[in-house]
Amino acid sequence: MAAYIQVKFDISNDKEIVGDILSAYLVEIGYDSFSNDGTDYLAFIPQNLYDSAAVQKIIDELPIKAKVSFTTTLFEDKNWNEEWEKNYFQPIIIGDECVIHSTFHKDVPKAKYDILIDPKMSFGTGHHETTSQMIMHILKLNLSGKNVLDMGCGTSILGILASMCGAKSVTAIDIDEWCYNNSLENIALNKIDNISVCCGDASLLKDKKFEVILANINRNILLNDIPTYVKSLEKGGELIVSGFYEDDIPAINEVCFSCGLTYIENTVKNKWVAVKYKLQ
Repeated sequence: MAAYIQVKFDISNDKEIVGDILSAYLVEIGYDSFSNDGTDYLAFIPQNLYDSAAVQKIIDELPIKAKVSFTTTLFEDKNWNEEWEKNYFQPIIIGDECVIHSTFHKDVPKAKYDILIDPKMSFGTGHHETTSQMIMHILKLNLSGKNVLDMGCGTSILGILASMCGAKSVTAIDIDEWCYNNSLENIALNKIDNISVCCGDASLLKDKKFEVILANINRNILLNDIPTYVKSLEKGGELIVSGFYEDDIPAINEVCFSCGLTYIENTVKNKWVAVKYKLQ
């Protein structure tokens, strides 16, 4: 396994907003995990992908005025479950419908859907606003007997929930090998047998059809790949996308409308959004 670089950001003002903006830009240059407890803003990237100049460029071009500095720490291969247990991953409870926790959590409350996630270094524990909003959308869907795509699956938390909610089959795709391997482990933890995991990008969707497509990625990838998603969406099917800000909705709408999608609804949490469309 590759060593990882942890980048710790010191933000002078508007910490939550600036931290979210940093995360959005860092994803686009290879950062795959984040932690934000309101004080420390941490981002993680494989050592071979780390570029200090790229980080500084993002800071210099922030669309909000803030003084930001950063320090780095090298993490050699280690027990990432232990690292998350100590520092980052706490159980997520969504009413009595869904609880997301790891094998090391004790005294977890009962819920209709109990999801086990050992995240290692993958993005998507459910804490980020985009993931939690996607979860809320899934809980409102009728997935019984449907084929579902979890695009940019990360830990496959969304695909696992879709399976638990009655999906006939789930295809989970991520370009990151860490996510691919972690997805396989999490699927096995939850004893799910109808999720197939693939390592790659939207080019893998050729000749595949789905009634529901979930894509929690980022603005630029979505703008590029939504037309490909729509080609794999059955008529009457639903596309739910997240990983971008409320201000980005017009740009996402433009691409979706040009592909024949109809806007249904969106949710907003700390300026992050999840938007639902339908192919009429």
